[in-house]
Amino acid sequence: MIPPFSILQNMGISFEKTCAKSRRRTQNLTNPGDMSIMLDSVYKGEREKEEALFLKIILVIDIYDELNNGTSMTTYRFAEMLKKRGHEVHVLAAGSLCEPAYKANEKQYILATKLAHKQGFAFAEADEELFRRAFAGADVIHFLLPLWFEHKALKVAQEMNIPVSAAFHLQPDNVTYIIHMPWDFLSVGVYKFFNRTFYKHFDHIHCPSRFIADQLVKNGYKAKMHVISNGVDQAFAPPAVPKEEGELFHILMVGRLSPEKRQRVLIDAVAKSKYADRIQLHLAGRGPCKEALVKQGQALPHPPEFGFYEKEDLIRLIHSCDLYVHASYIEIEAISCMEAFACGLVPVICNSPKSATVQFALDDRSLFSPDDSDDLARKIDYWIEHPQERRSMSGAYAQQGERYRVSESVKAAEEMFAEVIRDHKEKSRGLK
Repeated sequence: MIPPFSILQNMGISFEKTCAKSRRRTQNLTNPGDMSIMLDSVYKGEREKEEALFLKIILVIDIYDELNNGTSMTTYRFAEMLKKRGHEVHVLAAGSLCEPAYKANEKQYILATKLAHKQGFAFAEADEELFRRAFAGADVIHFLLPLWFEHKALKVAQEMNIPVSAAFHLQPDNVTYIIHMPWDFLSVGVYKFFNRTFYKHFDHIHCPSRFIADQLVKNGYKAKMHVISNGVDQAFAPPAVPKEEGELFHILMVGRLSPEKRQRVLIDAVAKSKYADRIQLHLAGRGPCKEALVKQGQALPHPPEFGFYEKEDLIRLIHSCDLYVHASYIEIEAISCMEAFACGLVPVICNSPKSATVQFALDDRSLFSPDDSDDLARKIDYWIEHPQERRSMSGAYAQQGERYRVSESVKAAEEMFAEVIRDHKEKSRGLK
């Protein structure tokens, strides 16, 4: 077995630095005997070896504000879980959730800012002085987006010779839909632009799904791809008492109310269902298409209920529903779908070539053809007509949810950061 001290040194983390970080967590240790006991405990065995690596991690993202978009929510959960694992974590961004010392100003762009706000997003203003203060003493800096703020921050991190990694959360197809130009050749151009201007500077990229990792390789990305799910919070679990069948059949979809999410296809499918007069549709989310969707839904016997929910309220809503539909045409992973089936809701998922969510379907009964409201209506009718099958598959989907817990994802991220630090150290030695 390799001695833990050697492992730390090979990763570029000195014994003194590790002890200093341990002291942050052991301020009440006042004599050498206490410290000896602490070190014996920390460096004993594989589990203790992992716990010794208390890192200072900086997460860089444009906006860390209201948790109303997937990337902000992912960042929040990721940061909190890393903290629980003993790491010192700070988020460098604009937004109300940032600590004052790590808070950037919002950058205003003439056209882009208004468009971004409609999507629940904002741009941060690059500030070299802020970057240098925030990055001081960091063990690794992890970038969650490839935009101008992150681009300028990366340059500073490189100048400071700090290990860096990146995540791929911004699917180019989402960009092309936002600007109302959903063309494949343009999406390919965005992939290549992101690589040329940003991702080519990284040796390690976190990919939330195998689907997006394959897309990056296909488009010429050379870094090592770390396929790590964004993960599901432990709170999303089946109800203690299973829901009883009621007069109405409740269908849920969670996601931004925007064109690529295809809530309109779901509303069309409900209208075509044989059981339309029994279906109550719930659309959870915000976005620019709400007005149009409200208008479309007025034609249903039971118009959709719209809302934006905090975690506890969302869990209650999931538990009150009978079926989950994920109609989105474009997805890197789809945490909302994962949260639903982790609670035991059977999903019906759009079988799109641009969506990673397809991977979660356990059989064809949980898939429908893209943009085909007739096929979706048939799948909805099937699950209404077969309640026993739905109850049986509910357990299977809840069991699948256990494979994607955020606690496991964070452990995988720790392994990635360890590799990032080790490779950075070896590369630095090679340059000397």
